[in-house]
Amino acid sequence: MPMIDADGCLLNVAVEGRDGGPTIMLSNSLGATMQMWEPQMAALTRLFRVVRYDRRGHGKSGVPPGPYSMERFGKDVLAILDDLNIDKVHWCGLSMGGMVGQWLGANAPERIDRLILANTACHYPDPTNWLNRIKAVRENGLAAIADTVIAAWLTSDFREREPQIAARMKAMLIASPVEGYIACCEALSTLDQRDLLPRIKARTLVIAGRHDTSTPVEANEFIRSRIPGAGMTLLDAAHISNVEQPHSFTEAVVGFLTQR
Repeated sequence: MPMIDADGCLLNVAVEGRDGGPTIMLSNSLGATMQMWEPQMAALTRLFRVVRYDRRGHGKSGVPPGPYSMERFGKDVLAILDDLNIDKVHWCGLSMGGMVGQWLGANAPERIDRLILANTACHYPDPTNWLNRIKAVRENGLAAIADTVIAAWLTSDFREREPQIAARMKAMLIASPVEGYIACCEALSTLDQRDLLPRIKARTLVIAGRHDTSTPVEANEFIRSRIPGAGMTLLDAAHISNVEQPHSFTEAVVGFLTQR
C-alpha cells in the first residue's frame, strides 16, 4: 500500500480493482480504518478502480498534532488524487467521510463526479457531546467509550446476530491512535457546513439509517434538501449502515453510480 505525503503527514492508501474504468474513493467514519469497507470490496472492484485510505490520525496513517479541520481532510484527499494522477472520482463517504465529501463537493467540484453521502451530518449545533467524549478518551482511552460507540454504530439485533463482526468493529475502534481520535473529535465539535450544501453541483445520493442515533434521518434529510437534485435512500440500519446492511448498501451505491 502506498504512503502518500500530504503536507508532511503520511497517508496510508490502497488502490484495487479494475484498471482503466471509473474510480470510486471510499472515506471512513471516525474511529474506523479502510477495513470498514470490506463488505463492499468484492462488488466494487469488479466495476471500478477503488481507492481507500486511512484518514490522518487513524489506522496506518500519520498522527500529526492538531488542530484538524474538514479543509485539511479535504486537502489530504486532493493530495492523494494528485499523487495517483487521478483527475476525478466518484466519492462515497460515511459519517465523517460524508462530511469530507461535502467539503470536496463544494470546494473541489472538478474532482468529484458523483457523490454519495452516507449516515452523515453537516452541523452540530451543540458541541457538548464531543467535548465530553474528548474528556473521556483523554482521561481513560478509547476503551472507555467503546461500548457506547458500538451501540450507536450497530443495532442491538445486529450485535446479537453477528457478535464476531461487532467485536471486530470494537477492536478497530479501540486500536485508533488516541491523539488522532481526539483531534478529529475537536474538528467535529465546531462542524458547520450548512452553507456549503447549495454549492454542491455533483449528482448526489444521501444514504440514511432508520435507526441511526448519531446522524439521524432528519440530519440526512436536511442535507438532501439543500443539495440541488439530491436523492435519498433509507436503510434498516444504525450508523455504520454499510456493515449492518452490506447488500442493500452496495446495491444502492452501484445502482446510483451505474444509472444513466
